[in-house]
Amino acid sequence: MLTKRIIPCLDIKDGRTVKGVNFVQLRDAGDPVELAKIYADEGADELVFLDITATVEKRKTLVELVTKVAKAINIPFTVGGGISTVEDVKALLNAGADKISINSAAVKNPKAVNDMAREFGSQCIVVAIDTKNLDGIDFVHTHGGREPTLLKTQEWAKEVCDRGAGEILLTSMDHDGTKSGFAHEITAEISRMLTIPVIASGGAGNMQHFKDVFTVGSADAALAASIFHFKEIPIPDLKSYLQHEGVSVRI
Repeated sequence: MLTKRIIPCLDIKDGRTVKGVNFVQLRDAGDPVELAKIYADEGADELVFLDITATVEKRKTLVELVTKVAKAINIPFTVGGGISTVEDVKALLNAGADKISINSAAVKNPKAVNDMAREFGSQCIVVAIDTKNLDGIDFVHTHGGREPTLLKTQEWAKEVCDRGAGEILLTSMDHDGTKSGFAHEITAEISRMLTIPVIASGGAGNMQHFKDVFTVGSADAALAASIFHFKEIPIPDLKSYLQHEGVSVRI
């Protein structure tokens, strides 16, 4: 059985880690380099670093900060925000990232997924999908969740998988920051539909939420931010709990 992964997420704005609720009401959560090192030392399986305003402000992810974070850790590291070209990917991989995450750019130009996967391999390409349920239908949102699209989430996940994405980072905007639990239904639906791993994001509030998203939601990995940033759930304690509950994790 493949081990389930625990992934802290560093949402970056102006060089600082921030966290909000439903993608707004941001508050400072600390220095990203310091947090990254703490999480690596505590046993996080991977890290995700998202420059959450890069696309909105039409600028590139801060390569210098990526370099500093990469030097501080010894675990796989995914970077996203403002990435739209093969050249962007090359710069971030050269700066020390192991994978890149694209969202808005993939929606705008789906062929970018093909091009990036062909150039660097599918294992490097994560497609982030921010989803919100509107009148019973799950729709993809872009630009940090600010702009709704007409793309249905399940159909888009299938398309990017077919185009060469190696992983899906699925964030439920309805659950984000609420600490009410992950969106099991859509996570399970997409996990069972695809042949690539799905990272569940949005809604973690306690240890059972992680167990549920791995069992009920069929997720391959679970991502969280505030509960780690504000020391509500230590990663070693979470992994011990999951192991005790029969979920395979790397200790």
